[in-house]
Amino acid sequence: MNTRHFLASAAVAGSFLAAPLTALAEPTDTTYGGTTDVALAGSFLSALTSLGVTPWALAPGSIEAHNGKTTAKFPIATGQVDLGTVTGEIDHSGGLSLTAGSTVVDLTAYAIDLYSGASPVLTGLVTVNGSFVGRIPLFDLWLGSATIDDKKRTLIVSDVGVTLDPAAAKALSSVFDTTVPAGLNVGTATVHASLTD
Repeated sequence: MNTRHFLASAAVAGSFLAAPLTALAEPTDTTYGGTTDVALAGSFLSALTSLGVTPWALAPGSIEAHNGKTTAKFPIATGQVDLGTVTGEIDHSGGLSLTAGSTVVDLTAYAIDLYSGASPVLTGLVTVNGSFVGRIPLFDLWLGSATIDDKKRTLIVSDVGVTLDPAAAKALSSVFDTTVPAGLNVGTATVHASLTD
């Protein structure tokens, strides 16, 4: 495992939430699978290294390197999305574990939140050295493009920007006793979410 595993979850966030779903004008659909792929930003990997933070992917996340590019993949578990009103939630399995010295932070139970705020965000449950902290915003998502493959019943959201949310930056800075910058570029995500018929 290496620092690239941290971006797997970031990927998840960015891919789905940021899409302009209003253009799809579809009723509520249930997502029951699929994957989110994130092209990891080199600057993000470098930042983790400089901060002395080592990330590990919690299964079933994975990282693939090909032709000089590193892609983080994270599975979609379930969710409900109303493509007409741009509301809903997409849930994921697995998570990330971040380690610096004797401090271990686990980020799990990711949820893409499309209903509680003005901008799309990915939230997650945070545990520090085995003690539960709570659910906080982890990554902010920025507009991409969305299409539906009717034949395969798949929602595809691409070109989604993923950045570190201020709440996550503040929490990580406090836990690791360092400065983790808010708005740090994590990468660009693409999501392929399977929809019910």
